[in-house]
Amino acid sequence: MKFKQVIIWIVALVAGGILGSLGIAPLDRFMDFVASAYTRAFQFVAIPTVSLAILTALASLGEGNAVGKVFAKTFTLTVLTSLVAAFVGLALFLAVDPGTISPDAIASVGAEAAERVTSLAAAPDTLYGHILAAIPNNPIEPFRTGNVLPVVLISAALGIAIAVLEKKNPAVKTLHECLNGLQNVFFGMIRGLIRALPAGIVAFAAQLASQMSAGVVVGSIGKYVFVVLAGNLLQFFVVLPLLCCLRGVNGYKVMRQMSPALLMALFTKSSAATLPVTVSTAETNMKAKPWVARFILPLCCTINMNGCAAFILVTSLFVMRNSPDCTVVLTLPVMVAWCFVAVLCAIGNAGVPMGCYFLTLSLMAGVGGNLMILGVILPIYTIIDMVETAENVWSDCCICAIVDKATGPAESAAA
Repeated sequence: MKFKQVIIWIVALVAGGILGSLGIAPLDRFMDFVASAYTRAFQFVAIPTVSLAILTALASLGEGNAVGKVFAKTFTLTVLTSLVAAFVGLALFLAVDPGTISPDAIASVGAEAAERVTSLAAAPDTLYGHILAAIPNNPIEPFRTGNVLPVVLISAALGIAIAVLEKKNPAVKTLHECLNGLQNVFFGMIRGLIRALPAGIVAFAAQLASQMSAGVVVGSIGKYVFVVLAGNLLQFFVVLPLLCCLRGVNGYKVMRQMSPALLMALFTKSSAATLPVTVSTAETNMKAKPWVARFILPLCCTINMNGCAAFILVTSLFVMRNSPDCTVVLTLPVMVAWCFVAVLCAIGNAGVPMGCYFLTLSLMAGVGGNLMILGVILPIYTIIDMVETAENVWSDCCICAIVDKATGPAESAAA
């Protein structure tokens, strides 16, 4: 990453923060428009990028590509890092002990927030429901709604079918070549959007500055927020770089190289919307093998949710502790078991803004948790969502760097 680029980003951040803090309503509306337009542009390329990346990588199985080994390494690292994130969150929860939230704080939940929480919990999903929702029954609907996990499953099935059939059918081989060309077209669009990133940063920073409350979070909620953010930051700056180091990768160098993606994740609060930047930056700055980056990063975007695992665990424990009607008794073995529940739920979570919040809400509705506590959390969730999304994308980058280094020249040549 060039020093000039860093200066441009810093200037954009400062300028956006100043513009957002002025409190000028027409300016705020314009910045909201720019931020929304920029995010929609990335959302437009995100789902096709996910689909084409998975599809073309698996279609290359017929060419001797070591996708099976890469998938095994990726999934193992995903589960490992998510479990560590959850256990770091549990350790901090036990050490800090957020305590119980006051009845006044719960009663202070605004009517709008209470209505939103109640409506979201009206038809809570079970764990089986989340798994079932990931299995598509319509080839078009997942692409229309931007539901990443079914898109991955559809693309994987098509990719494997192409790998099996293309040697026997020239038309299928031609289809494979067309899909590779289409993928290159989308990556060309992504590079154009990345050049416009400073404009997006100004708008995102202004939007955040105008939304931030001047109040100070104190008491039990303050401790809860500290546990969530401290767990994310420990995972971000200590655990993941240490994992990279143990695998022979310089984590902090990778962090610098992948900073455009991390910055995009911070402001968009969506790992799916950030994915085009993540893949392009991995190939351009980190010099990852294209087939590795285009297979691992979309896969990780779907199943690798370190920040989400930590949030689900800590928030669930906090809500259950403050809920007299909760059916779960929080002994230490039960809390450890919830670490695994959090990881399992995070793997099936959609990489969209507030995805972890919605998932936690449905879990708490299922165990009799006091959902108004999530209403208290809602106004400050924007900051939490920003940090945990950046951590999710950062863990994707680390796994990509580790697996790319472990993928030898022979495997790369075969691709």
